[in-house]
Amino acid sequence: MSAQALSNGQERYGHGVSLGEAFRVWLRIALLSFGGPAGQIALMHKVLVEEKHWVSETRFLHALNYCMLLPGPEGQQLATYIGWLMHSTLGGIMAGGLFILPGIATIMALSVIYALYGAIGPVGALFFGLKAAVLAIVVEAVLRVGRRALKNRVMIGIAAAAFVAIFFCNIAFPIIILVAGAIGYFGVRAGLPAFQLSAAHGSTSGGGDHESLLGEEIPDHAKRSMRQTIRTALLWLTLWLAPVFTLLIVAGAGNVFTAIAVFFSKMAVVTFGGAYAVLAYVAQQAVESYHWLKPGEMLDGLGMAETTPGPLIMVLQFVGFMAAYRNPGGLSPLLSGVFGGLLATWTTFTPCFLWIFVGAPYIEELRGAKALNGALSAITAAVVGVILNLAAWFGLHFLFHQTTPVRAFGLSFDAPIFSSLDPWAALLSLGAALAVLRFKLGMLQMLAACAAAGVVLHAIGLPLGGR
Repeated sequence: MSAQALSNGQERYGHGVSLGEAFRVWLRIALLSFGGPAGQIALMHKVLVEEKHWVSETRFLHALNYCMLLPGPEGQQLATYIGWLMHSTLGGIMAGGLFILPGIATIMALSVIYALYGAIGPVGALFFGLKAAVLAIVVEAVLRVGRRALKNRVMIGIAAAAFVAIFFCNIAFPIIILVAGAIGYFGVRAGLPAFQLSAAHGSTSGGGDHESLLGEEIPDHAKRSMRQTIRTALLWLTLWLAPVFTLLIVAGAGNVFTAIAVFFSKMAVVTFGGAYAVLAYVAQQAVESYHWLKPGEMLDGLGMAETTPGPLIMVLQFVGFMAAYRNPGGLSPLLSGVFGGLLATWTTFTPCFLWIFVGAPYIEELRGAKALNGALSAITAAVVGVILNLAAWFGLHFLFHQTTPVRAFGLSFDAPIFSSLDPWAALLSLGAALAVLRFKLGMLQMLAACAAAGVVLHAIGLPLGGR
């Protein structure tokens, strides 16, 4: 593409932002997108709404509301949505692709290091420290999202019910989301004041709802067309599923690459509620059903994702890498792991472009729908309960060496054996929680401090447990 075409944003799109400028902005966001979905959403809000004035506050939140409803990482989908609004399909691919490229490169490099050296001395101790930091980060996410979403007792009740349903009763997350959305939708239709909320996600401090470069009209390229919808759906379905069916036919259902492709394709469809909700579901399946990882290793992978730019869901690349690394077939373990990691990434993120490019034109026509916002408010409340479930599940497996299954009276969960508590894991987790909650230590500083603490504990000869 020529430099003239890159700079011709005003003539083609009418808002004056060239593709070249957009590329630089999205690259900046990608390189700075630390801190999980909440931090990434806040960063995009600051850059796109407050600094660049590309989109208005209400338009930003409307796009985010839709992304919160979708399976997969809302941060990457939000970048794709706004990139698509600004510069059509090319802009969406550029924004969504750049958002994940730094994470793909860094997680792959860390996965190789982990596979080769992760269980050896200081490297294992470093990841032990990161686990404690991750627990504190997830707890802080529960509190942060809860303050934003749980505006009244009804929303608190929905969050509590979601936590009980998923943690104690093992009810599938899609069912929880559907029920919460229905409650919110019909609550608005019934005129109940508890549901008369705007589904405000992300940072809303400052910025206001000033005039934006994009404006409030639907751009020509964003107007819905059934013919275009069908063409777009067929294209992205082919890109997503062609490798899956090829592996099924060539390698068979028992092959590890086929299992990775099928598993993460299923996850792309059924895992709603953002990164933390996805990880809770994937962690249980990868550890308990497929036995690709141990619970502690899932925490190690999440620690990698927390320390690198990009969405937290990039941890799935680590899961795919380790699954193939330990089942290499006729390939070398490292080559098998790289292929497995990239395959997991492809089947995780390709559907995200499908959801945006097919659904966004219709969502653009629904801006201002009160019933939709009521459903989103209730879903966000349910997600708070699911994030709490993630904190409880990870904490259970990090802090205790042993658990006992409870399967009675409709309950299905693992209870800790308190005598197996790891004191160093507990102390380090408590210190991390105090650092982030009480002293407001930055995420990267806290991660570095916990990693260093793990290495120091190992150096002085203390036993570091976990599973």
